[in-house]
Order: sequence, then structure tokens, then C-alpha cells
Amino acid sequence: MKKMVLAILVAGSFTAAFANYNMATCKGCHGQEFQLKAMGQSLIVKDMTKDEIIASLKGYQDGSYGRNMAAVMKPQVAKLSDSDIEEIADEILQ
Repeated sequence: MKKMVLAILVAGSFTAAFANYNMATCKGCHGQEFQLKAMGQSLIVKDMTKDEIIASLKGYQDGSYGRNMAAVMKPQVAKLSDSDIEEIADEILQ
């Protein structure tokens, strides 16, 4: 629980800087190659398809995805446009 609270506080501090997304913020939890389970709970992003990445980011935005990670991710993706999300998916998979 302490880790979750800390992650929410950290995530909130990055929200303003993340308005146009910052891949360093993503890599901080998911790993430099997106090879980690963020906080030991998420899927490994590098193993996801582009459509899965897009669907998950949009799902975090609308609250339909994420279970335990929703509270951490929703503020991270709240201000992303559809084109931002597409660019993030492309950048992750390159």
C-alpha cells in the first residue's frame, strides 16, 4: 500500500510535465526498453501490440482499464490526445 501511495504522489508531480508526454516518465517505471512490470503489477509493455498499447492508454483515460494501476496511470494519460497516444505507441515499439 505504501508503494501505491508513493507512486500516486510521484505520478501527480509529473502530470503537468507530461501534458505533451515525456517518455522518461514512462521509462522510470516500465524500464528503458519497456521490459519491466511497472511496480511489479503491469503488463510488460514491449510485449504488447500497438493496438493493445493504444487501447490500454485510452482505457486509463476513461477509467475502463487498469485495475490496480488505474490510480497511477490515469493522471499520466489524462491530457494526452489521440495523436499523442499513437506517437507513444509507435515510440515504444520502435
